[in-house]
Amino acid sequence: MNRYARILMWLLRVEGVIMLVALGAVVMPTDWMNTINRRSGLGELPRGPVIEYLTRSLSGFYALHGALLLFLAGDVVRHLVVIRFLALAGVVFGLLMLALDLSVAMPLGWTIQEGPGIVAMSLLFFWLARRAKAPG
Repeated sequence: MNRYARILMWLLRVEGVIMLVALGAVVMPTDWMNTINRRSGLGELPRGPVIEYLTRSLSGFYALHGALLLFLAGDVVRHLVVIRFLALAGVVFGLLMLALDLSVAMPLGWTIQEGPGIVAMSLLFFWLARRAKAPG
């Protein structure tokens, strides 16, 4: 494994662990979610079955993505094609999130961090994956 593959492996692990933290929100009491929402400057979290479903299922999906990244980090060279695909999909997703954040008037800090952050990390993963080759 070359140095690009090793760096990619560690970044996938870090990103995977960070995303697995979202698993906590799947079981987090709704009052805690509301407190986090208010402290983030987003006001009261609406109550109802759809909001409960969306917040918890999205958190679960983020955790699932984190688990996938940890799995891919286990053998970076073998999974390069999948890593490259996810990186390119991440660029598209990041751009979509930026457009969504702008269209719903999310706070500026959130908007600057989310979409562009996803795009930047995805481009880094793609760049590293293009340079991480099997030995020989």
